[in-house]
Amino acid sequence: MISPDRIVSTTCPYCGVGCNLHLHIKDDFIYRVTSPHDAVVNHGNLCVKGRFGYDFMYHPDRVTTPLIRKTPQQPGARTQAFDRSEWRAVSWDEALDYVADRLVEIYQRDGSQALAVYCCAKATNEDNYLLQKLFRALFRTNNVDHCTRLCHAGSVVALQMALGTSAMSNTAAEVIHSDCFIVTGSNTTENHPIIALQMKEAVRQHGAKLIVIDPRRLELCDFATLWLPLKPGANVPLFSAMAHVIVKEGLVDRAFIDARTTGYEEFARSLEPFTPAYAEAITGVDRGLIIEAARLYATARNGAIYWGMGISQFSNGTASALGLIHLALLTGHIGRLGTGLNPLRGQNNVQGASDAGAMPFHYPGYMPVDDEESAVKWEQAWRIEPGGLNRKRGLTTTEILAHAHPGGVRALYIMGENPMMTEPNLNVTRQHMEQLEFLVAQDIFINESGAYADVFLPATSWAEKEGTFTNTDRRVQRVRRAIAPRGQARPDSEIICDLARRIEQRLGRPTSAGWEYTSPEDVFREMAGVATMFAGITYDRIDQVGLQYPVPDETHPGTPFLFAESFPSGRGRFFPLAYVPVAEEADDEYPFILTTGRLLEHWHGGTMTRHSQLDALYPAPHVEMHAIDAARLAVKTGDAVRVSSRRGSVVLRVEISAKARPGVVFIPMHFSEAAANLLTIDALDPQAKIPEFKACAVSIQIADPTEAQQLSAPSLRGRY
Repeated sequence: MISPDRIVSTTCPYCGVGCNLHLHIKDDFIYRVTSPHDAVVNHGNLCVKGRFGYDFMYHPDRVTTPLIRKTPQQPGARTQAFDRSEWRAVSWDEALDYVADRLVEIYQRDGSQALAVYCCAKATNEDNYLLQKLFRALFRTNNVDHCTRLCHAGSVVALQMALGTSAMSNTAAEVIHSDCFIVTGSNTTENHPIIALQMKEAVRQHGAKLIVIDPRRLELCDFATLWLPLKPGANVPLFSAMAHVIVKEGLVDRAFIDARTTGYEEFARSLEPFTPAYAEAITGVDRGLIIEAARLYATARNGAIYWGMGISQFSNGTASALGLIHLALLTGHIGRLGTGLNPLRGQNNVQGASDAGAMPFHYPGYMPVDDEESAVKWEQAWRIEPGGLNRKRGLTTTEILAHAHPGGVRALYIMGENPMMTEPNLNVTRQHMEQLEFLVAQDIFINESGAYADVFLPATSWAEKEGTFTNTDRRVQRVRRAIAPRGQARPDSEIICDLARRIEQRLGRPTSAGWEYTSPEDVFREMAGVATMFAGITYDRIDQVGLQYPVPDETHPGTPFLFAESFPSGRGRFFPLAYVPVAEEADDEYPFILTTGRLLEHWHGGTMTRHSQLDALYPAPHVEMHAIDAARLAVKTGDAVRVSSRRGSVVLRVEISAKARPGVVFIPMHFSEAAANLLTIDALDPQAKIPEFKACAVSIQIADPTEAQQLSAPSLRGRY
């Protein structure tokens, strides 16, 4: 048994659960990961990623030296460069001077709208705060966003519309206090495994009734009282039909509605068309199941709703999330322990990045950029002249690349994101990337997006820096440096501050916004000084256990659940909904509906897990289908097929699965060699601007022998 030199406590860098980790260090090398049994979030439990997925930081393909392209890129002719021979190693001074010169040149020539930045849900709160500050304070642009636009934007907009806030209302572990809970649009056992353990305990040990609403027969269905296998994209009629039953059968909490909501009467009238029979015809779910689910949830003492991107990633994603919010408002299942509206956040710090201002519409703390009082507060905090900050809302993630053309966005800065894997309709995304005049990538590997960059800035991993993450429960927790940075890699916050000082000098604004921090703690303190939801959070207070915001002062214990007495908007609001089908239905030419998602063994665009030993557990993509469809196509598990949409095609192997339903196929999103987003449609939710990742029409044909043989190649990712 190896005896560690030290054990460092930190927070997991993967999903939004925010598990507490102990990193066991020997000779400055992490050789083991455990979790303490008294860990407040996960009680010692870890999934395969948290326990074994840390080795990516030692992968030989990691970049640890600043790089500049040997051949300058031209707009319209930008190409990918994975091969290190196409780059030259440079000093940090040369790299940052070059980035500062080019960004300032473009800003002074074309103005603030010519620049944009992707912040990062994998980076710390402090990193994201600094990067959005750089682009807002120095370049006066609100073209600031991150991957929340691609995951829960529909949920965020709906919650803000109805309640005036956007975070998860309760703590996931409170599910043991629920006597009925709904899980919809979430493959929780693979995407949030530790929360799934808590859900299973609620059923087995506490007798809770579980309702699963999902097109796929997920593992949680084995624990469910009811499974409602709806057609992808039919969320609004199903949730509205449940609301119809609750209203018609008098199961509403009228006292709660009268005291704490507005718009009920108009909403109730709008439910008339949404009968269970109507919903059955659209969703494919038996009307009896819809009625039973409505009654179970409405009559519960404590009812809760948990949802994932199977709700938000639709062109009707905002309406889908509103449908869930209505169920809670009708029944009063909110504002109490074991109840609530709980969107499960996908990445380790997607909640925190949003909180820290990495969005085009809000400063840190969700203070609107077009609100004069909010803008003035940040001008004072950043020592900017009155009126200096831009009051115009910026472009979203999906809009930034769509505006990459002369007269639009000319320079893009990407920290830790990978739009060439995560954007929909990747062939069009590639065309937009090629149109950029200048591209900076700040990351640990050259991924599919970084390969287009002019400059690559090597950042440290989460285990090589200090800061905080905020989990899906709104819990702010410490991230600690456990080992020294590899090579010349630097923490994101140091890179950003060093770059900001150079930009200030070139703009003639030395020290105007303040970029001299002694530690990430100083950065958090600055953010919390204006964003009052964090006012009572200090590094000392979260040294052992995190705090759930809002924490208004340093005597406040944190807020495990929200809305006990009121909503930020005053009253919760009902919105009459209309059913809008998905943008692309199946037809004779493309007879299947494709849905996409994640696997237990992998994460997001694969930049981390595909460089980990985890890749050996699930080394290749597949298309999951029902046995009925496989028989119709005359294919079996392991056969190679070509899956095509109106936008592209990929070749991969079949997996016949009991999870699938007839007519619906599933492809995981992690594999560049068969990128699911080459197929997905770029239709957007008009309110949240989120793409419709969860439904598009595809056809499937048996691959030709050459294509099948290529799938057996020893390494399809060898270009890294």
